[in-house]
Amino acid sequence: MSNLATTLAAQDKRHALRPWTNFEAFEQDAQLILASGTGARVTDIDGKEYIDAVGGLWCTNIGLGREEMANAIADQVRELAFSSTFVDMTNGPAAMLAAKIAEKAPGDLNRVHFTTGGSTAVDSAFRMVHFYQSSRGRPEKHHVIARDNGYHGSTYASMSIGNKPGDRAPEFRYLSDTIHHISAPYPYRVGAGMDDATFTQWLVDEFEAKIAEIGADKVGAFFAEPIMGAGGVIVPPNGYFKAMWEVCQKHDILFVADEVVTAWGRLGHWFASWDEFGVQPDIICSAKGLSSGYLPIGAMIYSDRIHAAISSDPARWYTSGFTYSGHPVCCAAALKNIEIMEREEILTHVQDIGPYFEAQLATLADLPTVGEVRGRKLMMCIENVADKATRALHPDEVNIGKRISDKAEELGLIVRPIGPLNIMSPPLIITRADVDTIVDRLGRAIEMVHRDLST
Repeated sequence: MSNLATTLAAQDKRHALRPWTNFEAFEQDAQLILASGTGARVTDIDGKEYIDAVGGLWCTNIGLGREEMANAIADQVRELAFSSTFVDMTNGPAAMLAAKIAEKAPGDLNRVHFTTGGSTAVDSAFRMVHFYQSSRGRPEKHHVIARDNGYHGSTYASMSIGNKPGDRAPEFRYLSDTIHHISAPYPYRVGAGMDDATFTQWLVDEFEAKIAEIGADKVGAFFAEPIMGAGGVIVPPNGYFKAMWEVCQKHDILFVADEVVTAWGRLGHWFASWDEFGVQPDIICSAKGLSSGYLPIGAMIYSDRIHAAISSDPARWYTSGFTYSGHPVCCAAALKNIEIMEREEILTHVQDIGPYFEAQLATLADLPTVGEVRGRKLMMCIENVADKATRALHPDEVNIGKRISDKAEELGLIVRPIGPLNIMSPPLIITRADVDTIVDRLGRAIEMVHRDLST
């Protein structure tokens, strides 16, 4: 390790509290200190190169190091580095980006509330549910339903809406009186032994039962990721989302799609709810790929119908937002990002490379520790098990996902460990050669860990 790397590591350990810190590992393990990145590859402080199969954190969609992104950001800083968008003020990039998002969003989702990222987009959607229901004279409809294993962010409200066991640290508190959870549409575990139609009906029946338990007159919204991300890249059974949407329609419940991961190309569409699953949400939450991670920005996108209700009283104030809502530099970055995606036909590329990624990763299914390879397009996961027949997991102390990711790093590959899972969400610009490299290195890492566990 170089002198610079040693200094940075010491500074980090002494002063930083990183997201999702395990204090024992924080003190004992070495950090991966990244120094540069181009395309789908990153280089650490000591010069070692890795292919980043995580895409930063589901977000470096157009790849790193784009000169025209740097220029667009720098030009906007010189022209107008900041402006408030509170009350009666806005700026050019914010207005143009709102219009561009409305153009891409499905149906009548023509209204945009800018946030600082995905967590605050979900938090804002939660507040919008309350605001909308109260504005239409139904303030009692302030309960929401979400799913087990969901991840919706790390603010107080968004973490409460999510219900991923590993994220529920007992030292924190969560909203529980008006936020409720039902089963994840998880065919490998919850729906084991059921066909798609049977499992979907079971999930719908559970949803109906939960609504009846709470009272349909009290349920304001249903929150769902089209494909569950950090909860395990869980792809729902065929027909699930349409059936859940129909339940929402029947009971006058808003359908909120958390597309923080799936929007902006991850599945080969601007948005996945309609194009991938045939469902028209009332609200979409997005972030990450909106700027390809170049700058932090999120957007809560909501329908004209909702806007008509909340603006029905001209004296009413919508008192929610952020200092950095519609930040001109972030909006300029997002506009340039979308321009690049359009010009380079990146969505078409994802529709081509995505099935190849799925097929190549599926070749790892026969490895001894691999229970399931699942996902869609450039959103994939391997679930590692101790016994393929029973699907039993390794004990937590084995830390199988982290052991595999550590071996992968030794081979020059970054994959994301979450418990027994290894998750991949590479930049959308990866090539077939990149896919082959990812699969080769990951397969070797899995085999190395299996050998270690067998001795």
